Formats: sequence, C-alpha cells, structure tokens
Amino acid sequence: MVKPAPAPRPACPHKRREGTRQHQVLAMLRRAEGATFALITEATGWQAHTVRGFLVGLKKRQGFPVGVAERLRQVGLGKEGGKGSYSVYRIAEAG
Repeated sequence: MVKPAPAPRPACPHKRREGTRQHQVLAMLRRAEGATFALITEATGWQAHTVRGFLVGLKKRQGFPVGVAERLRQVGLGKEGGKGSYSVYRIAEAG
C-alpha cells in the first residue's frame, strides 16, 4: 500500500517577532560585509555550535541562500593552527 503524499503546509499564521536574536543575525548576514562566527556569538550570546546550527537551519529549512563571502586561513610557518582564521558569512543575493 502506497502512502498518500502529505498535504502542503499552510503559511505560518503567526507574526514574526521583531527584535529577536534571529532577526539580529539575519540583519548581520544581509549586510554587504556579512558577519563572522565571532561577531554573531558576541552579538547574540550564543555558543559556536548554536550559530552553526542556526546557519544550517537557515539554509535547509528556511531556504535562505547562506554562503561564505570570504575565508582567511592562517596556517603555516609561524602561525598557531587555526587561531586567527575566520570565514565571513552572508546571505547571497537572488539573481
């Protein structure tokens, strides 16, 4: 027996609240300069794994095209592993 396809979910009837940490992060990601993990964790008080999960959720569940705008890797002679390395994330512009 084949299961019928689930009915499409209606649009969220709830109003999205302004001034939440999620809105704050979205605003940071929409800026031309984007945002790093360090900036997001400092602004929200979230831990790194929470920021990572939020970015993945934006991409997978909410359909925001989050991408890496810039990566700086400081590894090699005279460098201390990944310290000082960072990535800048930004919501990619459509079109």
